[in-house]
Amino acid sequence: MKMEGCRKDFPILKDGKLIYFDNACMTLKPKQVIDAVTGYYTEYSACGDRAHHRLGKRVTEEVAKSRNTLRKFINARKDEDIIFTKNATEAINLVANGLGLNRSDKVLTTDREHNSNLLPWQRCKAKHEVFNVEDEIDLDSFEEQAQGTRLVSFPHICNMDGMVLPVKDMIKRAHKQGALVLVDAAQSVPHTEVDVRSLDADFIAFSGHKMCGPTGTGVLYGKKELLEGLSPLLLGGDTVLDSTYESYTLAGLPSRLEAGLQNYAGIIGFGQAAAYLKKIGLSKIEKHETALNQQLKRGIKSIKNVRLLGPENSSGITGFMAEGIDPHNIAMLLDQTANIMVRSGQHCVHSWFNSRGLPGSVRASLYLYNTAEEVETFINQLSKVLSKIS
Repeated sequence: MKMEGCRKDFPILKDGKLIYFDNACMTLKPKQVIDAVTGYYTEYSACGDRAHHRLGKRVTEEVAKSRNTLRKFINARKDEDIIFTKNATEAINLVANGLGLNRSDKVLTTDREHNSNLLPWQRCKAKHEVFNVEDEIDLDSFEEQAQGTRLVSFPHICNMDGMVLPVKDMIKRAHKQGALVLVDAAQSVPHTEVDVRSLDADFIAFSGHKMCGPTGTGVLYGKKELLEGLSPLLLGGDTVLDSTYESYTLAGLPSRLEAGLQNYAGIIGFGQAAAYLKKIGLSKIEKHETALNQQLKRGIKSIKNVRLLGPENSSGITGFMAEGIDPHNIAMLLDQTANIMVRSGQHCVHSWFNSRGLPGSVRASLYLYNTAEEVETFINQLSKVLSKIS
């Protein structure tokens, strides 16, 4: 796929020297998003919803546009199904704290969870169980363990190695056992077409900063009747219709779950990011990343004493370990000697690495602005770095 044309939209890539392979953590921002954010601060920096002057009305209108853009982006039914959060982490915590789970409930997650989809369930009152995922998931075993479960929560794409879970089948089987389903889609919504109606997930969480959007932005999608049943994580401005010294009346969706003054600039930029990706086409982005990732895996496999993590077929994320070498040293040397940015460590999946006695890995993650030439450079420089420190 020829995606090089979009690189001109990213100011940080202007000089052509930076090779950025840390997209699973944070993506770069195109000029369209940057302009949307600065436009709010320079042209109509005011409060939305509560202000009736023209600047306030402009903010309200722009936030509503972003909500509608993101609704269409994942094919949700109504704008009320989209709750703005700071990130996927807050979205998951909103569900974990708002469902009213008790000690008689069971929550099931996988053994490959980001801490954001593990710790909230460990802290809640429900019994937490873990389903072990191999390179190919056993759906029958998964369904058996989902019996008697109040909620099942799992990633669409695993952030440490790019493994793609068969989420549609998992959702169907979990529903068959009467369980609700939350999908951590932080690594999938930015990279592939996600249709929430087709998936039939009860909740989906994702972040703006992983899809060319501003930091401090995210979405909790939920079926309306389930969102209405959640207890708000926070209470305050805009969450109520009225209050007295003794009581309050909650507002409708989405306001009741979006407490306080919002990150208006971020939300407006988030909408622009979704529109930008939609214009390019998620199917094109996915094909581009898949081709680059196959090239990347072939190159890494050609280097001696390097072990790939996860299945052979994965998304645009590749994790690997070099025998006897600290992954942080590899990442630092790639940065210092070749201007290549990758992630090293346990990638907020400490539980998986600790259970296997592994110190961590190096993670290279790709996006629409990366190129085959960059992958080739990465392989060459990685080989040089490893030869120096092995």
